[in-house]
Amino acid sequence: MATLSESRIAELVGPYLEEAAVPAGMYGQLSVYLDLLVKWNARTNLTAIREPEEMVRRHFGESLFAGVQVGGRVAQDASLLDFGSGAGFPGLPIQLLLPGLRVTLAESQGKKASFLREAVRTLGLTTEVWAGRVEAMPEVAGMPRRFDVVTLRAVDNMEQAMAEARRRVKPGGWLVALTTDATNGEESIRLPGDGPGWVRMHRTE
Repeated sequence: MATLSESRIAELVGPYLEEAAVPAGMYGQLSVYLDLLVKWNARTNLTAIREPEEMVRRHFGESLFAGVQVGGRVAQDASLLDFGSGAGFPGLPIQLLLPGLRVTLAESQGKKASFLREAVRTLGLTTEVWAGRVEAMPEVAGMPRRFDVVTLRAVDNMEQAMAEARRRVKPGGWLVALTTDATNGEESIRLPGDGPGWVRMHRTE
């Protein structure tokens, strides 16, 4: 039996999707993803949030909201790096919302990377999982591998991560951070609800 029904998931994430077009089957995929997250979280600490509805709001909803912002700014087949993906946020929900994106989930912690591989396999996605530090990604033609979009959410040592993330954004690409505060000099969009969340968008030169 599913942890939450597709209709309940749709209701919970609805405020985060605004007027975005939702791919057929997305709520079913989110339901499968939630079941897997709850199952793995019982034995591996993927997230401190234990309540399924709160997982949907905080993890799925906020990630989808970031995806709406990304989808309005890049091509359908753009490349996206989810830096320090953890249990797949925001990268995996963004992949489900924008299936044409070429998403790479980078996660250096072995158990979390194993979960990501299992989630990608179970959901039938072609999403790449890089099980290592972003700094260790192989160079391409002698240059650091770069992406149209780099996302970050709740990563360790945010200042250091942001510096490395900037190196990974193509010229004219977007650095997207889900944080608890807005920042001057960047486009900051408040998350729906009454929490202290923001999506910070920075376009590189």
